Amino acid sequence: MGRYRVSSSATIGASPARVYAAIADYRQHHPHIVPPQYFPRLEVLEGGVGAGTRTRVEMRVLGTTRVFEQAVTEPEPGRVLMESNLDGSGVSTFTVDRGESDGSADVTIATEITARPGLSGRLERLFTSLMLPRIYRRELELLARYVTKGQAPATGSD
Repeated sequence: MGRYRVSSSATIGASPARVYAAIADYRQHHPHIVPPQYFPRLEVLEGGVGAGTRTRVEMRVLGTTRVFEQAVTEPEPGRVLMESNLDGSGVSTFTVDRGESDGSADVTIATEITARPGLSGRLERLFTSLMLPRIYRRELELLARYVTKGQAPATGSD
């Protein structure tokens, strides 16, 4: 079994600290940035902000529903947050860097997925490579709208 990666990126007109704080807070802010048509349920099982958080996420795409339990880590606190599926099927990473202009952030959502063997695995890879970037673009749009309308947490660098 191999692994493959899908991603999407955007520049958001808010400080990197503000953007990261919204992503990392699974209790208050993160639920506002996930597209509800694809993620109808996000439940915090433990923690709630950044590393140590555990979640249960329901993902619905084209009539198929999957439920994942995830553990959140912060390999680079304030810059990189990772959601690892506890079943080992994938790892999603949110990377927030300073944008080219003051008060902007470059954000990438990327997922590395374990490919299943055979024809079903190849079909899943094709489908996932088409659908996940679309879902992530929508999530980045919601994130941008959320943090620029003043709903996200204020930080010391705002």
